[in-house]
Amino acid sequence: MKATYHKYILDFKRPSGTSRGVMTEKETWFLVLEKGGKTGVGECGILRGLSVDDRPDYEEKIRWTCENIHLGKDQLWEALIEFPSIQFGVEMAFQSLQSETPFLLFPSAFTEGNKSIQINGLVWMGEAAFMKQQIEEKLAQGFTCVKLKIGAIDFDKELQLLRYIRQHFTPEQVEIRVDANGAFALNEALDKLLQLSEFKLHSIEQPILKNNTDSMSELCKTTPFPIALDEELIGVFSFEEKERLLQKIKPQYIILKPSFIGGFRGTQEWISLAEKHQIGWWITSALESNIGLNAIAQWTFLQANLMPQGLGTGALYTNNFECPLEVSEGQLWYEKDLGWKFNLAEFRKDS
Repeated sequence: MKATYHKYILDFKRPSGTSRGVMTEKETWFLVLEKGGKTGVGECGILRGLSVDDRPDYEEKIRWTCENIHLGKDQLWEALIEFPSIQFGVEMAFQSLQSETPFLLFPSAFTEGNKSIQINGLVWMGEAAFMKQQIEEKLAQGFTCVKLKIGAIDFDKELQLLRYIRQHFTPEQVEIRVDANGAFALNEALDKLLQLSEFKLHSIEQPILKNNTDSMSELCKTTPFPIALDEELIGVFSFEEKERLLQKIKPQYIILKPSFIGGFRGTQEWISLAEKHQIGWWITSALESNIGLNAIAQWTFLQANLMPQGLGTGALYTNNFECPLEVSEGQLWYEKDLGWKFNLAEFRKDS
């Protein structure tokens, strides 16, 4: 088996804002396996400044993975425990290699085009007018669940935006999720949650920064509406550590990004623990290209979670790969007649 890796820079159509700053491009890495005339493609979806494996030796570790590909998927997964995005790329590449075609990883009613996955519409941070425009677009596109990034502009303006939605749509008509990306100060978080509760929100992701487990545990006890852990899960490697974290904080939900938490296997561990402790969960992409998004979507469908998932990121980039994933009326569909536009030879030349 031959294994190679390729760096690729994804360019945002327009700058995308979070409380950690504005992104104009996103780096990703592809792992390509070749054996017996077949090809497998996996994406190592790192997010600089957030992924636990954002380390100086990242490329060196991908190179090591290619040189040791003979160890196989399971042994490599164990060896790459501190590099969850590479774990995911390895899992995806091996699954791709053994599949009928490189991008049909998990055949189902979804990949047949018979069933869809409900997703949330993502509203990026920015000036109030820009956020209002995005909200109106998402609602016009038929989304019944929207997720707003908050914590970067004036909090009162964010409250006004939420008030605007609620003036036009009831909680039964539109579910609102907000994501603070850890933006709230410890001493003001509960007060802000109380102000937000006026708008009958579904949940808030990561109101305070990770690693403040005592404060997060207290917030989850006293919050007026559900809290979902996101960044808190990053860098928690062992099954025992994962269970200890959930038992201590007792969140209402956890949000699972396979690229951040060890791929399908790591995600499955979190799901089993969440269900054991009566904690809700859903899956989101982490700004991967359509290669990674496709794998996550196909696997997510098999988990049979009917909540809106966070898989609507395929249209963010100018240089993404054409694929069968299509968003319509707040649902992600796999239009199998569309096919893929991913030329490996051309890709190698450009990367």
